[in-house]
Amino acid sequence: MNAFGFVPEGWNETVENFDIQKIQEYKNENKTMQGIVQSCDEQYNLHIKLGNTIEGIIPRNEVEDLSEGLPDERLCTGKVHKYVQFKIENIENDNTVILSRKSVQQEALEYVKNQMQVGQIVTGIVKNIRSYGAFIEIGGGIVGLAHIEDLSVARIKTPYERLKIGQKVNVVVKSIDRCTGKINLSYKETLGTWEENAEKFSTGMKVPGIIRETEKNKNGIFIELTPNLVGMAEYSEGYEYGQKVNVYIKKIDSQKKKVKLLIEK
Repeated sequence: MNAFGFVPEGWNETVENFDIQKIQEYKNENKTMQGIVQSCDEQYNLHIKLGNTIEGIIPRNEVEDLSEGLPDERLCTGKVHKYVQFKIENIENDNTVILSRKSVQQEALEYVKNQMQVGQIVTGIVKNIRSYGAFIEIGGGIVGLAHIEDLSVARIKTPYERLKIGQKVNVVVKSIDRCTGKINLSYKETLGTWEENAEKFSTGMKVPGIIRETEKNKNGIFIELTPNLVGMAEYSEGYEYGQKVNVYIKKIDSQKKKVKLLIEK
């Protein structure tokens, strides 16, 4: 269960049509709203349509709270046509409302620093991928990093083998810096234990697999059956990382948590 209390921007792909009375209610109750950025002006303020005749404006200094000074211009322009969350700062008139995305981030960051627990499961959306891991927004604009080794038990060379940008995932909070609010996440923790994955297979089955390591010195080839279950076949020349093969399951040793495989020629 997600006890965070925040959801990633765009997790719920809905946008309400507000009237001025509803907007006043949200302001009085300090509620978080969501909308789609329509445009970014020359001053890098974001414009959002809240209702038929009501425009919301997120001033540039209210777009981001996770960096010093004004947010980068590219961050502002990069929000166009994307979901953002915000709170009502001021109702200037029946047609214009000043909004703050920063306020949502500040609230979420306070929770992360003071209440979030290691081991907590949260929802997330993959926002960016680098060679060393994936950046995942978990709510309120808060982004955590899942290192490549935390994406699967089976060794992979790139996070793209597990995730794609925009993908909705569940992740486990692996560590928290209480001073900065920086979070490390684990995706593989949500993919099931060795036992849970091994239950899907039985001795004698013929199944597809993916070559993940060819260790000649160890006389073995490690083959992914699922992201969190790897078996080993005897070493043989001619196999490469990422190659798809069909395998025969010779033995599943639950005590040693090992799966012995035979590659079908």
